[in-house]
Amino acid sequence: MKSLVVYESFFGNTESVARAVAEGLAIHGTADAAAVGSVDATTLTDVDLLVVGAPTHAWGLPRGRTRAGLPAVDASAPLVREWLDNAPLGGGRSATSFSTRLDKPRFVTGSAAGGIARRLKRRGWTIIERPMSFVVNGTEGPLGERELDKARTWGDELGARVPAVPRLSS
Repeated sequence: MKSLVVYESFFGNTESVARAVAEGLAIHGTADAAAVGSVDATTLTDVDLLVVGAPTHAWGLPRGRTRAGLPAVDASAPLVREWLDNAPLGGGRSATSFSTRLDKPRFVTGSAAGGIARRLKRRGWTIIERPMSFVVNGTEGPLGERELDKARTWGDELGARVPAVPRLSS
């Protein structure tokens, strides 16, 4: 099975989660984590499972205006929101999503993961698992205790659910 975890990260917390999810997925095949700006249509050609993650801003996916006031954040970097609007069609392949959010009840913080899942579904990806959230202890972090262990375990569980798609050899 080939998996790809695509992420948007401002302070490194979402990237750390993405890399931990990929570690868990790697138990079941090839798995990579890549920043959203480095992923194009050819990268997704033979992916069996796509996992997409982003931080939660203003109860959902980051927008240009929500990240504009963040210190030391490159405002020109691609957003998952924009990337998903133009992402290649999934053709029924498996996908799921995650977000990082403050360590408060979800109804207070919101979550970017639901918006990601809806966009993936509109692009023809099959959502195989409910969106997952990982908590951070502040806007810049750090991640909550054991969140990286939780991410690795989740990746392993996802990998166990998705069989590799047989490929024709050339």
